[in-house]
Amino acid sequence: MSVTFSPGDLVRARGREWVALPSLDKTLLSLRPLTGSELDVQLIDPMLEADPVVPAQFDLPQAEDRATQDAALLLGEALRLSLRRGAGPFRSAARVAFDPRAYQLVPLLMALRQQTVRLMIADDVGIGKTIEAGLILRELVDRGEIDRFAVLCPPHLVEQWTGELHSKFDLDAVAVTAASAARLERGLAQSQTLFEANPFTVVSLDYIKAEKRRDSFGRACPPFVIVDEAHSCVGAHLGRQQRFELLRKIAEDPNRHLLLLTATPHSGDEQAFSRLLSLLDPQFSSSSLEDEASRRRLARHFVQRRRIDIRSKDWGEDRSFPPRHDTTEKPYRFNPSHQAFHDSVLDYCLGVVEGAGSDKRNRRMAFWSTLALMRCVGSSPAAAHSALRTRLSDVAILEEQLCDDDEAEGLDVEPAAVVLDDPALAALVRQAEALTTAPDPKLSAITELLRPLLKDGSNPILFCRFIATAEHVASGLRKAFPKLCVEAITGLLTPEDRRARVESMGSAPQRILVATDCLSEGINLQHLFDSVVHYDLSWNPTRHQQREGRVDRFGQSKVVRSVLLYSPDSSIDGAVLQVVLRKAEAIRKATGVTVPLPEERSAVAGALLNALLLRKGRSEQLRLDLGIELSADTDEVDRRWRDAEEGERRSRAVFAQNTLRPDEVIPEWQRWQALLGGPEDVRRFLARAMGRLNAGLEPSSGGTELAHLEALPPTVLERLAARGLQGTLRITFQEPAPPNTEVVVRSHPLPSTLADYLLESALQPSETTGRSLGRCGVWAIKDVSSQTFVLLMRLRFKLFVHGRQEKLLLVEEAGALAFTGNADAPSHIGDEAFELLRAPAAENLAAVAQERIVRQALTRIEAMRGESGPIAAYAAQRAKILVDDHERVRSATASMPGAPRVTVEPVLPPDVLGVYVLIPGGV
Repeated sequence: MSVTFSPGDLVRARGREWVALPSLDKTLLSLRPLTGSELDVQLIDPMLEADPVVPAQFDLPQAEDRATQDAALLLGEALRLSLRRGAGPFRSAARVAFDPRAYQLVPLLMALRQQTVRLMIADDVGIGKTIEAGLILRELVDRGEIDRFAVLCPPHLVEQWTGELHSKFDLDAVAVTAASAARLERGLAQSQTLFEANPFTVVSLDYIKAEKRRDSFGRACPPFVIVDEAHSCVGAHLGRQQRFELLRKIAEDPNRHLLLLTATPHSGDEQAFSRLLSLLDPQFSSSSLEDEASRRRLARHFVQRRRIDIRSKDWGEDRSFPPRHDTTEKPYRFNPSHQAFHDSVLDYCLGVVEGAGSDKRNRRMAFWSTLALMRCVGSSPAAAHSALRTRLSDVAILEEQLCDDDEAEGLDVEPAAVVLDDPALAALVRQAEALTTAPDPKLSAITELLRPLLKDGSNPILFCRFIATAEHVASGLRKAFPKLCVEAITGLLTPEDRRARVESMGSAPQRILVATDCLSEGINLQHLFDSVVHYDLSWNPTRHQQREGRVDRFGQSKVVRSVLLYSPDSSIDGAVLQVVLRKAEAIRKATGVTVPLPEERSAVAGALLNALLLRKGRSEQLRLDLGIELSADTDEVDRRWRDAEEGERRSRAVFAQNTLRPDEVIPEWQRWQALLGGPEDVRRFLARAMGRLNAGLEPSSGGTELAHLEALPPTVLERLAARGLQGTLRITFQEPAPPNTEVVVRSHPLPSTLADYLLESALQPSETTGRSLGRCGVWAIKDVSSQTFVLLMRLRFKLFVHGRQEKLLLVEEAGALAFTGNADAPSHIGDEAFELLRAPAAENLAAVAQERIVRQALTRIEAMRGESGPIAAYAAQRAKILVDDHERVRSATASMPGAPRVTVEPVLPPDVLGVYVLIPGGV
C-alpha cells in the first residue's frame, strides 16, 4: 500500500526526516532535509527505496535539551536567516544578495500590478536599472510565474549581466554570443534550440539580430525578456532596424513579459521614440499622448527618474550616492614641434579634401579620413603614427568609429585614415614617429594634473580614445609615479581579462587606471576609483556620461572629480567643444540629463570639418555632395541639438514617474526589512554566531570587521570553501563598502551557512560537532508579571497561484507566540514575542526547577497543537494575512480577467523549534 504525500508533509526516508516539496513528476518525491538547505534537495522514487517512505512528525523539544538565553536568541535568529522560501508578497526577498533601497522597489511594484509585465525603466546612469530589472525577474521566478528568461544586451555587456545575475540574484544564466553559440549547440537534438535547452540565457543582440537566428529565437523565445540599452534597437541604421524587427516579433505575443532598459529613451527623434513605446503597447506612440488619460495609462508602464529625484528628502537616498561631483577643465599648450606637426597634418588633410575631385566615393573617403586623421593627431603621436600607416578601405566602418558608435567593431583601434599614396605622407610619418619618443606636452599636462589629485588620496581613471594612446600614457605615468599601481586596459584584452586586471588592482593602496572606452560600460568601478580624467574628448557626449558613470553611481562614498583635458592650440579639440560638448552641456544644465549625439552622422561630422576650416581662415562654403550643406553657422546641427533638447524636456515633463509615491513604497520596503531582517539584524547574528564558535569578529579600520574563517569548525569550513569563502574576510554590513570589503547581507554565504549549521546543531545535535544550542529553557526577567512561555515556530504554507497556469508553491516563515498565565490565547505575537526573549535576564533557577517548569510547559503545548487549538488558529490567521499582502501589491490587476490570484493554506501543525519559559524576576 503506497502513501501519497503532499507538499509540506514531513516524511522519513533514508534514515532522516524530510519536507516534501512540489514535484513536476507525480511519481517522484522532491524532498528537502528538515535540517538542510536548498542545496540539499533530492528527487527520489519511493518504489525504488529499500525502506518505505513513511510519514513523520516534528517532535517537541526534550526537557533535558535546555538552552541559555543567548542560545535561545541565536536559535531564533538562525531560524529567520535560514528560510529561503519567503511567504510574503515579495517572494524574492530571501534570495537576493543585497539590501535593496526603497526607490528600487518602484519598478517591482509597478510590474506586480500588471497582468503581463510591459515596462520601460529609463532611470539615469548609475541609479541601478540592472538591480531593478533583476528584482522583477527574481520575483516572477520565485512566484512560479516564469520558468525561462532571456536578457538581450549589447555584446560588451553580456559578461556583466551573467555576473550580476549570479552574484546578486542567485540565477545562473548561460552567455550566448557569436563565440559561445556553436559550443552550446553541440549535442542538441535536431529539433531543439539552445534556448530550449538552456532556460536562463544572456544573449548578444549582435549575434541574435541576424534573420536566421532572429526567427529561431522568435519560435523558442522565453516568456520573459529583458532588453538592455533598448534605445540601440531603434533608428535608421541597418543594425538597429534588425534589432527592432527582433523585438517587434517578441512583443507580438500579448502574454510575454517584456522589460526595456535605457537611460536615453528620447533623443529628439520622435519616430524612434514612438517605435520604442510601441513595444510596450502598439497603441502607444509619442503622438498619441496628447491627452491626460493616455499619459496616465503610459505612466503605469514607464518609470524615469533623475539622480536628483531619488536624492530628495522623500526618498532619503543621499548616503547611497557620492556627496558631490566636481567637474573642471584643464587646458594645455602645444610645444613648437607638436604645433608644427598638428598644422602640417591639417594642411595635408584639407588639401586631400579640396583635391578629391568629383567622384562621390572619393569625396566621402577624403572627408571621413580627414576627420579620422585629425582625431588621432589630437589623441597622441602614437595614434597618429598608426593611422598614417594604414590605408582606408571601408568608409562605413570609419563613420561608426569616428562617431563613437556603440555598435562599431574595434571601437578603440586607431582608424585607417590614408586615402591614397602621397609623397607628403612619408614626411608626416617621420614626424609622428619622432614625436613618439619626444617630450609630450599632453602627457606632461596630465602628470601635473594628477599630482594634487593623488596627494588628496584619489584613485583616478584616465579615458583615452585609442589603444596606442592608452599604452603611451600608461608607460609615461609608470615613469612619473613609480611607486603607484598603474595599469592599462584596452580592447586587446578579453572582457574576462579586463575584469581580472581591474580586480587585481584592489590590493594596491593607491592606483591609476588608463583605459579606452572598452571600459566605459560593463564594469562598475565605484569601489576602487573615484576620479575620471577625459584624456581624449569623445564625439558623443553620452560617452562622457558613461565614463563618469563608472565611478559616479550607487555605492560611491567619496566626492567624485572629473576633469576635461583639451588644448586651445588643437583645431580638432576646439571643433568638438564648439559643435558637440558645449551644446550637450547646455542641454544637461537645462534638463538635468545628457542627451545622445544627433543620429545623423554626416551633419555632425560636416559641422566639425567646417569648424576646422574656419580655424584655418577658410570661410568659403564647402559642399561634399553628402546630402547635406555645410555652412559656417552649422544650422543643421544646431537644429538637431534643439530637437534633442525639446524632446528630452517633453519626455521629462510627460513621463516623469509619479505613479507610486514614497509613502506608498517605503512601507512595503519596511515590511520587507522587518520580515527578513535588516543589516543590523544580520550583524548581530553573525557576531553572536562567530563568537559561539570561537571565531569572534575582530574590529578593523573604517568601521569594517575581520572574520577569521580558519577558526570555525571543519564542517563549516568545508561548506564555506564550497561557496568560495576561505581565509580572513574584511566585511561590512552597510553599503557602500570600502575597497576589498564584502557587504554581508542575509543571503551572503557566511551568515546563511552559519544559520543552517546552527539550526542543525539544535535539531540534530548528533550530526554536528558543535555544542547544541538547546531548544528549551527557563529564566527570570523583570518584564513579565506572571509566568509566560514563548514558542519559536517554523510555519509552512501551500501557496496556490491561480492564473494562466495553476502553480503550487511551498513557502515558509519564522513565527513566535507568547502565552501568559493560563490563557489559551496568545498575549504576544510575532516580533513582540521575539522581543520578550531579548529582555535582560534577572536570575537563573536551579536545574531541578528548570526541568520541572519546562515539562509542565511542554505538556500544555502538546494539548495546544491540535487543529482547533490556538497554534493552528495563529497559522490560519497568518495565511489570511499573506493573501491580503499578495492582493495589496497586485491590487491593480485583481479585477483583470485571467490575472494571477493567490490562495494560502497552512500546513499543520507548525514546527515548534523552541520553548522558553519566562518567570517574574525574584520569584
